[in-house]
Amino acid sequence: MHRELELILLALMLATAIIALQVRDLLAAVVTLGVFSFLCALLFVVMGAVDVAFTEAVVGAGITTVLFVVALYHSTRESED
Repeated sequence: MHRELELILLALMLATAIIALQVRDLLAAVVTLGVFSFLCALLFVVMGAVDVAFTEAVVGAGITTVLFVVALYHSTRESED
């Protein structure tokens, strides 16, 4: 049962990584990378590394996503081309 769940989570992680690379809006890419980090934390829980999962959830899905959103908020959407 764990093997199938791990494969499903890996497939979802691969899909979110591809979506994050393909999307044109930076805010959508940041949210997608936050989802990727959360899925990674879930994978660590399934594998039995609860302490690593907690760290990934706090740092990867939490703090990093907030910092990226703040950085996007302080930047402009206009291109200088």
